[in-house]
Amino acid sequence: MKQYLVVCLGNICRSPIGEGWLRHAAMVRGCRVKVDSAGTAGYHVGEAPDRRSVAAMKAAGIDISGQRSRKFVRADFKKFDRILVMDQSNLRDVLALARGDEEAAKVALFDGTSDVPDPYYGGDDGFARVREQVRVAAESWLDTDF
Repeated sequence: MKQYLVVCLGNICRSPIGEGWLRHAAMVRGCRVKVDSAGTAGYHVGEAPDRRSVAAMKAAGIDISGQRSRKFVRADFKKFDRILVMDQSNLRDVLALARGDEEAAKVALFDGTSDVPDPYYGGDDGFARVREQVRVAAESWLDTDF
């Protein structure tokens, strides 16, 4: 079973969308996965995803309302096969905690070489764009791993 952790800053906008898409796409394909998400900052620990993330995913038929924010911790390197981060800032923050090449090798940008923009300070359309960018990237990860 492949285990993925999706990481953004606060774990209420982008990474819940990433967690939802990876889990949904794996289920549709019949792939056995464990998926979780976390934030590099503990701003929203215990909170549900942003209402706009929930709405964007609901429009795609995926319910992420039961997710709860948590902070990325060092132990995540041992628990997960892949740690997929949303932008260069998240990448630096997570890699700063890696001890050695084996842990660092688990970390990658969710969308390959592109950042997934943080839609927090924008409108609903930003969340829809993130949803679609993340959908394509999630499918690509599953194509790579299965």
